[in-house]
Amino acid sequence: MSKKAYIAIDLGASSGRLILGSMKENKLQLEEIHRFPNEPVHLGDTFYWDFMRIFHEIKQGLKKAAQLKDVEITSIGIDTWGVDGAWLDKDGKLLTNPVHYRDNRTSEIMEDFYKHITDSKLYDITGIQKMSFNTVYQLYHDFKTNDVIRTFGDKWLFMPDLIAYFLTGTTFNEYTIASTGALLDASKREYSKELFEALKMPIEKMQELVMPGTGDGTR
Repeated sequence: MSKKAYIAIDLGASSGRLILGSMKENKLQLEEIHRFPNEPVHLGDTFYWDFMRIFHEIKQGLKKAAQLKDVEITSIGIDTWGVDGAWLDKDGKLLTNPVHYRDNRTSEIMEDFYKHITDSKLYDITGIQKMSFNTVYQLYHDFKTNDVIRTFGDKWLFMPDLIAYFLTGTTFNEYTIASTGALLDASKREYSKELFEALKMPIEKMQELVMPGTGDGTR
C-alpha cells in the first residue's frame, strides 16, 4: 500500500530544494529529494532571477518524486522569497523574466512615486516597512518606464504564483506572499483601490487573492 506524501518546493536566494514529507507513527518525516543552485544573472543593466533554470530544476525534482516506489504524492506546496514576480501577457505567456529584489532600478523612480502618495499614507494603508524593493515600487517602475508592460502586461504573478501557474495553468495571488509587497489594505485584507488609484496603476492586473491552503489547479 502506497503511503501518502507531500512535496515542498523551497526556494531561497542562493539555492532551491524539493522536500518529501510523510507521516510515520504520527511523526513527520522529511527527506530532501532534489537540491539545486539558484544563481541570478546580470543581463544588460538588470539583475534577473533565472526563472527558466529554476522551473527546469523543479521539474527534475518532481520527476524524482514520481519515480519513488510506494509513495502517493497528494499535494505540493511552494515557498519562496517575497516581493518579486513577473508579468504574463493575455495569452498566458511569460512576458518578463522576474527581476531580482537587489536590482537597483526602483531607486530612480522614488521621487516621482512620492508625488502621488506620502510615505506615511502608504504605511497607514499597508503596514509594510519602506524598502526600495517592495512590489509596489517595482510595479510603479514597470508602468512608468516599460512600454511593453503597459501595452501587453495582463497578469501579475508573485514568484510562487508563477511556479504554480506553470504547473497547473491556474492564475491567482496567494494572500501571504501578496502581503509582502505593500499593495494590500491591511485592515480589509484585499488590494487597496485607494493605493492603486493614487499611483494610477491598473488594479485589474492583479489576480484573485486566495488564502493559504487553497487547492490550486483543481478548482
